[in-house]
Amino acid sequence: MRYSEDHKAKTHQRIIEEAALRFRRDGVGATGLQPLMKALGLTHGGFYAHFKSKDDLVETALQHAVQTLESSTAESLEGAEAPLQTFIQHYLSSLHRANPGAGCPLPTISAELGQRGEPSATSDVIVRNRLALIENNLKGEHAKDESVLMLSAMVGALLLSRSVKDPELSDRLLKTTRRLLIEQAQDA
Repeated sequence: MRYSEDHKAKTHQRIIEEAALRFRRDGVGATGLQPLMKALGLTHGGFYAHFKSKDDLVETALQHAVQTLESSTAESLEGAEAPLQTFIQHYLSSLHRANPGAGCPLPTISAELGQRGEPSATSDVIVRNRLALIENNLKGEHAKDESVLMLSAMVGALLLSRSVKDPELSDRLLKTTRRLLIEQAQDA
């Protein structure tokens, strides 16, 4: 049975969206191609009609996550009186902690790709965009360095909060980091 080009494009997009969610939620290594395709009602062999390899899909899904992330961040900060504080508040929230598949890919994917020795140019884009967002909302001669510290603290706190079993400890990691970073942003 032949499918239209439109059908193939829609299927391609469905694969990207599902992979982006699963890679952020479960990690690249834990996301098998066969379960991914099965969840979409597609065959494992059909994957290769859309992508050369899993690595090709990883990069494409990361790029999709960046586009989604940039759009949702811009939307959430639009009209915000204090954009940096709003960004920190959203990033270090219990909602973001509970929904890694819909959130920032850095805590999940960066750790895994770095550990595997497979850095991604798309991770560079995410990091640079986040650093610019933070730096542009800071004042002073050390804004560039402070943005690195703030982003590192945010990603680290979110990663740690997702990894501990004790809910009080998880909340403490988010709340303390959020409070200190917002104070730092207000002082800047």
